[in-house]
Amino acid sequence: MADGPITTVPGWWALAACALLTALGLYAATLDHLLSAQGARTALFELARLMRQRRRTTVAADTLLWRVGGGGLIVVASLMVAVVPVGRWALADLDVGVVWFNAMDVTLWALVWLCGWGPNSAHSLVGGYRFLAHGLGYELPLMFALVAPAIAAKSLRVGEVVSAQHGLWFAAWMPVAFAVYCLGVVAFSVWGPFGPALGSDIAGGVTAELSGVDRLMFQAGRHALLAAGAAFAVPMFLGGGAGPWLPDWAWVMLKTVAVLSVLVWLRARTPALRPDKFMEIGWIVLLPLTVVQDFVVAVVAVRN
Repeated sequence: MADGPITTVPGWWALAACALLTALGLYAATLDHLLSAQGARTALFELARLMRQRRRTTVAADTLLWRVGGGGLIVVASLMVAVVPVGRWALADLDVGVVWFNAMDVTLWALVWLCGWGPNSAHSLVGGYRFLAHGLGYELPLMFALVAPAIAAKSLRVGEVVSAQHGLWFAAWMPVAFAVYCLGVVAFSVWGPFGPALGSDIAGGVTAELSGVDRLMFQAGRHALLAAGAAFAVPMFLGGGAGPWLPDWAWVMLKTVAVLSVLVWLRARTPALRPDKFMEIGWIVLLPLTVVQDFVVAVVAVRN
């Protein structure tokens, strides 16, 4: 990425950002179906089927909270990418862009849980509480992983984090923070090893009572969150638009697609993690490792 401040684009560019996020989400869904040997045609068939399917209703459901929980995932994903610089441009160049992303992540705790609470169903509620249990294990390590690049850049502004990576990307000398961050993205997207919230042993958990457009919105939100997390990894750990020959915005897109592809590929190749077991891993292993990583980064930052 070239030197210089980030330029905030007009608000109507948010439509383009939403379209791009939708395209990345569709790419993730299609790739997931291809890797699972279901094929792209199966993904399109599922999309058409859910759009025609009638919404399921349950007795004494809190329909408003149910809808807010499912539809809110896409909204949060859109707010996450608002602070991601695409080359020299961003929708919002906030002084606390790193904190903004983390705040949006925490919002997902409420939204996924509302998807479990709203239907007034035992299986859905168990799935919601499973997600919260996973959140207790991943959230603090994720927060400290995001702190490391901010310490090195001495700023919470995402554009300045990108500028601080000239010559060496943060992923190269902050491998623990980068790995924990990617794990956190997988977790808040309810993806891969963090799928027990949607487990077949509880009839689909959070999605047990979702059907039609409601299920489509929830699944689209999960893929959009995965894409948003992959996009935010680029300015935080992978040098933003840095790269030869191509324009800086093109490098942002290529890196985002690369990270997203790896996260999708890993879904079926990692075992599911029970919430209680992952909580032990999160608090006993990941949290101390990220704190040590932050300490090392702080020492290097002070000496420089």
